[in-house]
Amino acid sequence: MKSIIFLLPIVAAPCSAFAPARPAPQRAATTDLSATTDRRVMLASTLSFAAAASWAPPAAHAADKPPTAEELARIRTGYNNIVYLLDNWEKETTVCRENGGECKRDADAVRKYLGLRSTTDPLFQIEKVFAKVKYMDDIDPDKLDAFFEATENWNTAMNMSNSMAFISQFGEYNPGGGKDEVLKYLNEAQTQVILAEKALKTILDAVESSA
Repeated sequence: MKSIIFLLPIVAAPCSAFAPARPAPQRAATTDLSATTDRRVMLASTLSFAAAASWAPPAAHAADKPPTAEELARIRTGYNNIVYLLDNWEKETTVCRENGGECKRDADAVRKYLGLRSTTDPLFQIEKVFAKVKYMDDIDPDKLDAFFEATENWNTAMNMSNSMAFISQFGEYNPGGGKDEVLKYLNEAQTQVILAEKALKTILDAVESSA
């Protein structure tokens, strides 16, 4: 027992003698700090994304309800406006300066009629209304397939119309551009508006009919 008691301090002595004097590696501390910073940045980004994803306007929380009469009326009004645009295409896409000034073609009206300019436009974010249609009790189930296909066609045509109209507005100022480029993309926008009108007509046929 005496030898054991004598050896214990000898074994323990080196540990106690060297442990306090051992400095923490500076690189490891730097790495730990960097890792901590990275984790904080990642956490902040994750929380920001989660907060943005969880937030939605009050209307979004009512998406599981059928559209109101006022919302359905927006589709009809928007459709009638698009028909008017197509029937008066050159007039609506031409802007003249006051007092008999120069006239030029302008695609800004296209974006307005499609609900892409103002929150007060009838077709502004009309896709939210489309999403509620499946909750309507009186919709003809035989028209649902055509309805869903038409909503996809609407989205495609609207996005393309928006793109072509935007390019047309700046076609005169782009390198190699001019009035011909403005007209070229304006005509492309018109083609897409025709497709949008066709899709919206199918959508109206579904929502305005009853089983």
